[in-house]
Amino acid sequence: MNPWRRCLVLWSAIFLVTASSAQAQKIPRVGYIYPAGGRQGTTFEVEVGGRFLDGVDLAVVSGQGAQATVVKHIKPPTKKQTQELRKKSQKVWKHVQAANRKRGKRGKSMSFANAAEELGMSEAEVEALEEFRKRFNDPKRQPNPQLGEIVTLRVTLPADAQPGQRELRLRTAAGLSNPLRFYVGQLPESREVEPNDKTPDDRIGQSLPVIINGQIMPGDVDRFRFNARKGDRLVVAAAARELIPYLADAVPGWFQATLGLYDADGNELAYADDYQFHPDPVLYYEILEDGAYDLEIKDAIYRGREDFVYRITLGEVPFVTSVFPLGGRDGQQATVELSGWNLPADQLTLDAELQGPGIHQVSMHGESGALNRVPFAVDTLPECLDTEPNNQPQNAQPVTLPLTINGRIDQPGDWDVFRIEGRAGEQLVAEVQARRLNSPLDSLLELIDADGRQLAANDDHEDKGAGLTTHHADSRLSATLPSDGVYYLRLGDTQNQGGPAYAYRLRISPDRPDFALRIVPSSITARPGSTVPLTVHALRKDGFDQDIALQLKDPPPGYTLSGAWVPAGQDSVRLTLTVPWDAEGEPFELNLEGIATIDGQEVRRPAVAAEDMMQAFIYRHLVPSQGLVLAVSGRPMAPTRLLDETPIKLLAGSTTKVRFFLRNRQLANQLQLTLSEPPDGISIKNVSPTPQGIAVALHADAEKVKSGLKGNLLVEAFIKRAAKRKDGKPRGGKRRVPLGPLPAIPFEITAAATATDSDSTSPPPN
Repeated sequence: MNPWRRCLVLWSAIFLVTASSAQAQKIPRVGYIYPAGGRQGTTFEVEVGGRFLDGVDLAVVSGQGAQATVVKHIKPPTKKQTQELRKKSQKVWKHVQAANRKRGKRGKSMSFANAAEELGMSEAEVEALEEFRKRFNDPKRQPNPQLGEIVTLRVTLPADAQPGQRELRLRTAAGLSNPLRFYVGQLPESREVEPNDKTPDDRIGQSLPVIINGQIMPGDVDRFRFNARKGDRLVVAAAARELIPYLADAVPGWFQATLGLYDADGNELAYADDYQFHPDPVLYYEILEDGAYDLEIKDAIYRGREDFVYRITLGEVPFVTSVFPLGGRDGQQATVELSGWNLPADQLTLDAELQGPGIHQVSMHGESGALNRVPFAVDTLPECLDTEPNNQPQNAQPVTLPLTINGRIDQPGDWDVFRIEGRAGEQLVAEVQARRLNSPLDSLLELIDADGRQLAANDDHEDKGAGLTTHHADSRLSATLPSDGVYYLRLGDTQNQGGPAYAYRLRISPDRPDFALRIVPSSITARPGSTVPLTVHALRKDGFDQDIALQLKDPPPGYTLSGAWVPAGQDSVRLTLTVPWDAEGEPFELNLEGIATIDGQEVRRPAVAAEDMMQAFIYRHLVPSQGLVLAVSGRPMAPTRLLDETPIKLLAGSTTKVRFFLRNRQLANQLQLTLSEPPDGISIKNVSPTPQGIAVALHADAEKVKSGLKGNLLVEAFIKRAAKRKDGKPRGGKRRVPLGPLPAIPFEITAAATATDSDSTSPPPN
């Protein structure tokens, strides 16, 4: 036997101990990075707080150039350790007080570290005590197991590192963590020094512009003093929710920062608790006289903890407040009007043909570096501008469909009205893009006929692809026109607001069936040869309701998907990825795409990696990530394969056998299986060994299953093993040892007589 094959059989035999350890162990999770960024050309340390970070050995930073190495990992002390550390700390402080009394007022005070050394404590003990005093004995600190462990990283950002948002993950013994946002900046950076709640941190001085990094603890207020000159046009922009989009266990579900600007006498000059509809505040202020000024940041309701991290950009930096138009046509150059503060130009030319359809983030550069990025939409339809006056049906702007209109609600109470020549039975879709493109417009759409009768209306339409949007203020309506004639589409603001910033893109057309994909989680950990589950969400558009085939795009050899489809009419599916037994190397990105036929044409769409995040205990959001990252580690395992053609036809009221190939035949006699979140009415009757591996008998209850139902079945494997005490002796009873999932089983419920039991013993496929 080939030595590698012999090893595979051996490792399969000890599968019960080593397989799918990422599932059996606690999944690593990171909750914050502080500071959440740094400047090009610098090396600095950051702290990453989280849970289940044992064995951390690698930090993975997206993009090129940035490097991070693990310095140390600190876990919170146990209750017993806390008591011992507190006793030692008290003993040291008593020694400090006694020594200082002997030295008198003129003598130099003894430090905590020197006192500990005089008491005979080792360097390691002193370091542990200092760490305890700093992190775990702080009266402001509220213990939170989700943030209790701290990993210190040393980060190096080359001078030519691409500025902007990155993602950072940790690799631990149990696998790869979730990603957190991390920024590469171009401005000088400063880190707060406590205490700065009453006496401002004055180290900034005249060193503007600058990025200030800090954390808000419970009840905390951070203040910073700086010098400014008359005529300076200050921009103060806080990034808080931008760093950590959602907090699962906090209301409203993020760090709600507020900014205040004060003169040296304590008079408030400016205040901001948000920016338009964004929770992160931005304020602008033109300095009226030379002098010292104080900047204050806090949480709106004085909450705080380690993951209330912020980055404040302070100085005469360029900041774009709005653009017009909000998008352009694919393949054509677009000139965009810019509004804002300290802008080097009032226009920006974009090559739309370089972008492709979708929403893209764009920016321009000033003397202080890149401006804030703004979204810009690109589409394939013809485009035009709205023409005023067009606020009544009598002066409505005539349009020819299909079309995208770029317009503004110019003033409070304004309406834009468009005249459409329609035909009976024609399907009409009108959709606004405004809030999703950073416009403050809260749109309202109405479709009326020539007699003024309202045929359809919409205020808010949810876009599940907009994972950072909590108020879906963009409108969308769909209607079938009842007769030939003239129709009017009215667009306004529900709050009766308006102005130059209240821009929109209005798409008017027949249905344009399409789809987008999200895949979660965005971090995958697998052993060589193992199978891991994934979830793909289909964001269907304009009535598209067909099957979507899924496939890996340019994967390394040996990586395979099972259950690679989203069945017609379904919005999500669970599938599996099987890793080849000889896989190895550093974490890397996988790419997955969906393929469907729309109007006779093959359409391919990328599956965007995302994190399924919870907001405020209840709401869930699919927040896009920069990539689907896979880490392969651990002992190899022999892959399992599904032998039967799919989708498996499950006859209602009958039992159908599904065969899997197992390299380790002995395991077949011990294996026990259970379905993970199966549809109602589908169950496992029994599992039996076959010459190739196992046969799983699936039963479809005729009274519960629905004919025509399609999807994937995920089967979790485990064995039972005698429980043991710490000394290795039997404890009595048996415990489940999880082995992970088998490859997903695509299925279809059918009432046709063509579905038969399969007990063939044909050889496994190559």
